[in-house]
This record gives sequence, structure tokens and C-alpha cells, in this order.
Amino acid sequence: MLDVTAPTRVLVTGSSDGIGAEIADQLAARGMSVVRHARNAERVAQCREHAGPGAPVVVGDLASLESTRAMADQATRLGPFDVIVHNAGWAPTGADRPVTVDGIEQTLQVNAVAPYLLSALIPLPRRLVYVSSDSIRHARLDLTDLQHEREWDPARAYADSKLVLTAFALFMARRYPGLTVNAVHPGWVRSKMSGDVAPLSLSEGADTPVWLACADDPGARVSGELFHERSPVRYNEAAHDPATQDAVVRALEALSGVRLPRGQETPVRDQGQGGGPGD
Repeated sequence: MLDVTAPTRVLVTGSSDGIGAEIADQLAARGMSVVRHARNAERVAQCREHAGPGAPVVVGDLASLESTRAMADQATRLGPFDVIVHNAGWAPTGADRPVTVDGIEQTLQVNAVAPYLLSALIPLPRRLVYVSSDSIRHARLDLTDLQHEREWDPARAYADSKLVLTAFALFMARRYPGLTVNAVHPGWVRSKMSGDVAPLSLSEGADTPVWLACADDPGARVSGELFHERSPVRYNEAAHDPATQDAVVRALEALSGVRLPRGQETPVRDQGQGGGPGD
């Protein structure tokens, strides 16, 4: 349970604009100490123009393993955190399959590998919130081709990457039962990614992620669920399947070159058990 009377420290990834900035703003308005994340120096300036010149910002391009590791180092020095909201995401639009400097398909790297790497490298907080998408309804994970090398479709790649992220989030809840870990579909929100046709405002889209990050009521303190509009939902059963979760984590370990900490290496409040990926 968070002590909301104390200055809770929060990290929000992808928070230079859009729903990430709105989540960070709403948490700051609740008296929390918020560290924002930007991809590059231009986005850092955008963060500070919006949040104030003294706003703490970590910098990291999530399409680079090296840059993501450097960001994790920065965040660790600014922590420890009580809450981390893994909001940053990317959606491909072109006909060509995008590949990062690490040779990884970019959608998978930004949306799933980077959150995994940050979760493995930054000391675990009391609450973890992973921003997913209802696009996972249409995802069909092929664990032999997570990077879509055989056939490229940008919408499928996005949906699959968010299913990987959701399965990973629910694995984290299993792995660390002393923590509160959930995924969230914020809804179709008006932003750079969705455009002006989306029905929800940034404030409406941020409501459930913020609630999961800081609310003290029992509904927000469950763990191991995918939420929408403050209620658990099930959009794709693969995300809830332990065998699929374990396979996803093995794949993320291989792509990142980093393993999750063992249960005893997490904070004392976590009573996570050994076994499975990461051991």
C-alpha cells in the first residue's frame, strides 16, 4: 500500500508529450515527485518547457539497448522509486519492416524489450504499471517469429508487441507477488499516435493508469490484471497463460542479454519465489 501522505517518487517513461505527459502531470498534481523520460535532448527541453526548468528527466532512446541501459543507470541514481509507469510506446506505419541498431524489429524493441530491460535493471518499485492496448485482441503470437521476419504487417506487429508486453507484465506479477503489477489499456486517446479522431481526451486516457499508480482503494491494489476503465478485462487469453508468459520472458532475456533479478534480490517487501525464467 502506498503512503500517499509521503512524497512518493514516480518514474513515467515516454512522458515528454501525449498521454505520458498527462500521466506525469496528474501524478505531480497529487503531490508526487515525478521523474520524466525523454528520448533525446530536444524532448528533454520539451519536458522542461512543460513541467518547469527544474523538472528531473532521464534520457534514453528505447530503440537502442545501450541507450536504454544508460537510461536505467540514470533512473537508478535518481531513485529509488515507489512507482514506475512504463508508458513509452511506438507504432510502425510504413510498408518496410523497421530494424534498430541492435538488429531487433523496432516495434518489439520499443514496446516490449525496452520495458523488460528497464524492469530488470532499475530496482523494483512497490507498483509497476505497463501501458498496453486493446489491439491485443487481434494478436496471434508466433513465438518462433516474434520479430515478423517471415511476413511484415505493421498493425499485426504493434498488436503482437503489446501482447508480449502484457504477458510480461502478468509474469512480473507472478514472479514478484509482494509487488503490485498490472497492465492497462487506456482507451483510444487523442494524441500524435491516434490523431484527432480518437474519442478520449488525454485526461480521460490517463485516468486508469494514474489510478493504478497511486490509488489506495482495494481495486487498485490487486496484482496481475489487465485493466480498462478501472476494471479488469481479458482481451487475449494468451496473455494470462503462464506457459506463454514464461516463453515470452525467455525470448526477452535472449534479445536483451539481461535476466530479471531473483526474488531475494528484490526489496524486502517482495517475497517473490525462485523458479522459471530469470533464475
